[in-house]
Amino acid sequence: MAGLFALLALLLAMGTAYAVDTPSTLLHVVDYIAADYSGAVDQGRVKNADEYKEMREFAEQALALGQSLPEHARKPELLQQAQELKALVMRGAPAPAVSAAAGHLHQTLIEAFQIQSVPRAVPALASAPALYERECSGCHGVNGLGDGPASRAMDPPPANFQDATRMSRRSVFSLYNTITQGVSGTAMPSFATLSEADRWTLALYVSNLAPTSAERQQGEAAWRREGRWNQVFARAQTVYASSPDELRAQLGSEAVSVQAFLRAHPETLASLASRDPVVFAQATVESARQAYNSGDRARARQLAIQAYLEGFELVESRLSTLDSALVHETERAMMSLRQQIDAGTAVNIDAPAAAVRLLLDRGRAALERGPLSAGTSFFSALLIFVREGLEALLVVAGIISILIRANRRDALPYVHVGWIGACALGLLTWMVATYLVSVSGASRELTEGVSALLAALMLVYVGYWLHTRSAAGAWQHFIRDHVGSALAKRSLWTMAALAFISVYREMFETVLFYQALWIEAGAGARGAVLAGVGVGALTLALIGYALLKYGIKLPLGAFFATSAALLCVLAVVMAGEGIHSLQEAGTLASTPVDGPTVSWLGIFPTLQTLVGQLTLAIAIAAVLWLARRRAAVRI
Repeated sequence: MAGLFALLALLLAMGTAYAVDTPSTLLHVVDYIAADYSGAVDQGRVKNADEYKEMREFAEQALALGQSLPEHARKPELLQQAQELKALVMRGAPAPAVSAAAGHLHQTLIEAFQIQSVPRAVPALASAPALYERECSGCHGVNGLGDGPASRAMDPPPANFQDATRMSRRSVFSLYNTITQGVSGTAMPSFATLSEADRWTLALYVSNLAPTSAERQQGEAAWRREGRWNQVFARAQTVYASSPDELRAQLGSEAVSVQAFLRAHPETLASLASRDPVVFAQATVESARQAYNSGDRARARQLAIQAYLEGFELVESRLSTLDSALVHETERAMMSLRQQIDAGTAVNIDAPAAAVRLLLDRGRAALERGPLSAGTSFFSALLIFVREGLEALLVVAGIISILIRANRRDALPYVHVGWIGACALGLLTWMVATYLVSVSGASRELTEGVSALLAALMLVYVGYWLHTRSAAGAWQHFIRDHVGSALAKRSLWTMAALAFISVYREMFETVLFYQALWIEAGAGARGAVLAGVGVGALTLALIGYALLKYGIKLPLGAFFATSAALLCVLAVVMAGEGIHSLQEAGTLASTPVDGPTVSWLGIFPTLQTLVGQLTLAIAIAAVLWLARRRAAVRI
């Protein structure tokens, strides 16, 4: 085959696009060598001169493409690997050595240039047979044996997808590349006109033609039996971007059978991250380490943030009931990893990344004792409801108490519209994020952080308003100045907005926590989850009732002074939480300091949160002192 010359002509015709797509083109050439070299050389002896000539030409072209790669920190490493691959091919080295060298170059290319090596959505295997029959069966045959009606006139003949030896050298991603780019010098055209989803579906479908049913059954049994395979295959690249031969060399034959099972059931892999957030966090930390070592610090930072927000954070509440110290230690380690990524490429993050994965292993071991027991599910659901809802309850109950003491029950609808609307919008936001668009953990934390800071400012305003009227004389003076209206419209809308923000900032995250808990509990403990939610709601209702009943009975001055103090304390708490959320989202820097984490007080051991809270507390104290003096003079 004169594949090299056709490929060169194609590349020249591509003009400027050639440089842009050089990594993908090089990857395609390398995968082609890995798959077909054994057809040219067997045990170090040339068995097909024409095929061997083509392999030598493609090895030379691989090196030329490597030299044309865009500038990158790992380009020297890629060039060295391309040179080693060429040297092996030129001297007719045994096929396993060539395949291993090609595999190393393949993996380095993907890591260095962050090539999309997995489908963006789960391939629709149900539609694959009809798609394959329409697009491929004419050449490759109905069963993929390479014996389609058009195959008789083809030289070389179409690939036999049931050839286990050849297919064991092909990853799903390499098949996708072949479908996308075609094979120069053969009858295999490019199918780039098909949608990306259809190309992935075809690639996955033909990858399933070589493994036997028995092999897939063995893989399913191993997958169900040993939890360790969940961690190995948590990164979709292991299924889509690794060939069976590569997996066999690294992890043994059982890994190949598990891969065969997951290739046939991609929906199982797709649900892995949602079923096990810790596995997702571990895999994403490893991806961050690889991105950092390849010189892509921005992506490494993004992945490190994602590992926490979309992985570990979802199990924090449940793990806290088992080992709260481990939760705080893991949080600090993950924050430290991000700081070292920000420090620059001179810092080696292999050790801190390994430390995070070890802590996640400990957390997973604590959590991974089969499906959750009914007791654990109940208390986890109860804790989530009370922890996430208590702050919002204190704010809403405080506002309602204020309106009742001011004899403005007619204004209560403002507050009810605020918190009920927040609940409805929170559920709607979750539904949209789950079924329509993707809302990242960073966006969620950014929303929570900004909302918390806005709520803190509003709490300070309401607390100031109450404090200036905490003396009976000041309150009577206020009544005289506002006949028939103890509260201004501006204050009512502020309180309604405060009720809305305080509830909404908790809603989305709470629903996500329950979604993860629901999956982890399994069918046997989901009744306990619902019971925990019910008891949590009842607990908050009782707390709210007690606040209203006993708070209203306080003397007027004491009531306003107590309410003002409570709201100002909540403002400081929310300020700390807001700053911490922005740090988790990667928006604000984080400088660790020695000290405990007291999350229910919004105290986190970072310089930014502590300074922010202290500054706000001093400002509140100063403003309230001045307001009190002015009110005393006015009386």
